[in-house]
Amino acid sequence: MALSIMSSYASFRPFKPSSLSSSQNIIRNFDENSKYHIRSNGDLTPQKDLDKYRDVLRKADPFDEGLKMIDAIQRLGIDYIFEEEIDKIIQSQSAYKFFREFEHDHHHQDLYDVALRFRLLRQHGLFVPADIFNKYKDNNNGCFDTRLREDIKGLLSLYEASHLCIEGENILDEAALFSAQHLEASMTRLHRYDQYQAKFVATTLQNPTHKSLSKFTAKDLFGVYPSQNGYINLFQQLAKVEFNRVQSLHRMEIDKVTRWWRDIGLAKELTFARDQPVKWYIWSMACLTDPTLSKQRVALTKSISFIYVIDDIFDMYSSLDELILFTQAVSSWEYSAIQKLPDSMKTCFRALDNMINESSHTIYQKRGWSPLHSLRKTWASLCEAFLVEAKWFASRHVPKAKEYLENGVVSSGVHVVLVHIFVLLDETSLTQKTLDFVENMPSIITSTASILRLWDDFGSAKDENQEGHDGSYVECYMKELGGSVEDAREEMMEKISDAWKCLNKECILRNPAFPPPFLKASLNLARLVPLMYNYDHNQRLPHLEEHIKSLL
Repeated sequence: MALSIMSSYASFRPFKPSSLSSSQNIIRNFDENSKYHIRSNGDLTPQKDLDKYRDVLRKADPFDEGLKMIDAIQRLGIDYIFEEEIDKIIQSQSAYKFFREFEHDHHHQDLYDVALRFRLLRQHGLFVPADIFNKYKDNNNGCFDTRLREDIKGLLSLYEASHLCIEGENILDEAALFSAQHLEASMTRLHRYDQYQAKFVATTLQNPTHKSLSKFTAKDLFGVYPSQNGYINLFQQLAKVEFNRVQSLHRMEIDKVTRWWRDIGLAKELTFARDQPVKWYIWSMACLTDPTLSKQRVALTKSISFIYVIDDIFDMYSSLDELILFTQAVSSWEYSAIQKLPDSMKTCFRALDNMINESSHTIYQKRGWSPLHSLRKTWASLCEAFLVEAKWFASRHVPKAKEYLENGVVSSGVHVVLVHIFVLLDETSLTQKTLDFVENMPSIITSTASILRLWDDFGSAKDENQEGHDGSYVECYMKELGGSVEDAREEMMEKISDAWKCLNKECILRNPAFPPPFLKASLNLARLVPLMYNYDHNQRLPHLEEHIKSLL
């Protein structure tokens, strides 16, 4: 599945000039020509100009304008600015009000509106039962009403909503299939009459909002078809300013990362290992999108770099005996255990230990307790999973698919990344008890890790003869069950879909142990995965390279 991360914004219904009438009197510099533009005499200032945008959001009807504005703000990637205003609008949407209006207010039975509200509420942790979409089924055959096929905007909204599905919600699976089929069928007609909408339909089918990163899609919205995108146009001046501000911040962070990477000397010592600090930083930038988390992004990139380097040590460099010794050293964290190792592995061990100690000391200064034991245990589990794969390769053993995936969930490195994120966020919920819970691989971690492991194998599985020393799910599946590469890939995509449903459940039915920034980081990691493993025939990542140039 090719995923080019690009996006546009769907056409709203014709935007009525009166839609913002309640807000116009509080925006003195409101541009009467465009209706949707807040003018500033210079660069936007944190107080004066941001207050104008906040007032627009506060004054909006929460059951109509407010939700559409939230959708626009999220697509532009500036929702972190309006967290308080967004939260108030979302919390006003109680389940009682939702159902009462849905049953009795004809306006709120519009498929676009209902699907939009369903998606936004679920995204913000308010569970709305999926059976609200039963209203759109034909009572005679139990299928979605075919008359909906002419409602392109409604179908797009339904398709977007279907990606918030959790296990057992067959109606959302049906909604995804129904909306996708009719949207694809509409493409020929749309290409003749509305090139913009045709492009948007194609993009949405490839990259639904819930599984895409606004970090990579927002810039495509700047200045595009403003007459059809009232709320996008309203907030895009602010988004442009933020884009430039955050771009400068990311460049500064990359400079810190590259200097650190150069100073620790691993690139020179381990010449066989990957030397890609910018790529490693992209993971951090995508997971932790709030601009205030600058120190956390830099620290997280350091941990991610070691996942790649140690993976290369296990895959490409050392003998099995040396890998066993290295794993024992990481499990015991005794410097005496590395004496028989090559200098390059000693250097890696020391640098890893320094990084973990640095992170732990920062938490100790703030909390009075250290997560050192938990972090060390997490890294030990990663090396043990790498060693299992190394032993399989050395003995030419092909494990069963289930056994491979259970180990691959750990060897993906997702567990290490999310434990570090949990520690780095330093939320009030961070205690040794909650850290122990996260350390023990809860569903939010295993589901995210499954997505990465399967996408990684899917992206690199070009034929039956796998390259690399850690095998792949394709190889294991075919050895165990027979069938073709296509059969294996179909099975993998089903498992990825199941993992997304599990991840959705964790993010909708929120465990108090997980603060919202951690949930968002887990989702963002899963969203980035296809982009990181969408290789072309030259084993390059053209879409990732394009976005790096655009963003940085």
